[in-house]
Amino acid sequence: MGICVGHRGTMRDYPGFSASVDAEAIHKAIRGIGTDEKTLISILTERSNAQRQLIAKEYQAAYGKELKDDLKGDLSGHFKCLMVALVTPPAVFDAKQLKKSMKGTGTNEDALIEILTTRTSRQMKEIGQAYYTVYKKSLGDEISSETSGDFRKALLTLADGRRDEGLKVDEQLAKEDAQILYNAGENKWGTDEDTFTEILCLRSFPQLKLSMDSHYNPFLRCIVLANISRNISQKDIEDSIKGELSGHFEDLLLAIVCCARNTPAFLAKRLHQALKGAGTDEFTLNRIMVSRSEIDLLDIRAEFKKQYGYSLHSAIK
Repeated sequence: MGICVGHRGTMRDYPGFSASVDAEAIHKAIRGIGTDEKTLISILTERSNAQRQLIAKEYQAAYGKELKDDLKGDLSGHFKCLMVALVTPPAVFDAKQLKKSMKGTGTNEDALIEILTTRTSRQMKEIGQAYYTVYKKSLGDEISSETSGDFRKALLTLADGRRDEGLKVDEQLAKEDAQILYNAGENKWGTDEDTFTEILCLRSFPQLKLSMDSHYNPFLRCIVLANISRNISQKDIEDSIKGELSGHFEDLLLAIVCCARNTPAFLAKRLHQALKGAGTDEFTLNRIMVSRSEIDLLDIRAEFKKQYGYSLHSAIK
């Protein structure tokens, strides 16, 4: 399965890579008396995911066992989860994270929101396929049975992977969307939730950014000059969502707005929440570190430092 690889990841292809050499070293590290964790860490955290998949293939061919099963059998706790995550194809990893978020009583809405708002349309399509392959159920059906109302509707729209991924922006459309969002929320009795869902779940992030950033969007100022009763350019879309919506649906749309403005900043905030206070949310920490390591972890690191004044490195330590 492919992965959308960014250029701001912390992990790249390892030069001079040999899947068979690595597979053998890992096998020795696991099979000896006691586990050689240092070797596991040095290999699995210094190879790209594509290379780790080749190691897993080589391991199975040489030893007749799945690498992930041997890691599960030999390791424990959060370290085990992290090592297994590293040898899992990205789409399968996300599918499993989504399953965990919906399993048992209660749903981990924050994890659902984080995954569905930060993955590209292409990634979402691959995750949907992986979900069906692993669980023999459609991701959409699972989301439907675990959530409800406008929140469900918006999650399903995101899960469909239909968000425009183009980088070109249409200024006229930005102007129209800003007006429509204003009309759907501020300008009427009751709120037209479907309109919020449609625009925020389907427009590309650069397009949404143009609609939201009144400072950069001369059209929003034109709308204001046309004597609309409330000054849209001064009223942030976040305020509008907070004022008009509530619950998980509100959380989801606010997450989309944050991601459209700056996805690494959104994920830096999630990491900060996972690391602060007593106890660590390892489920979130592992997921973000693994899933963004080849996409934008360098940017997430920079945003973390910028927002909190200390490094992600020291927070983890």
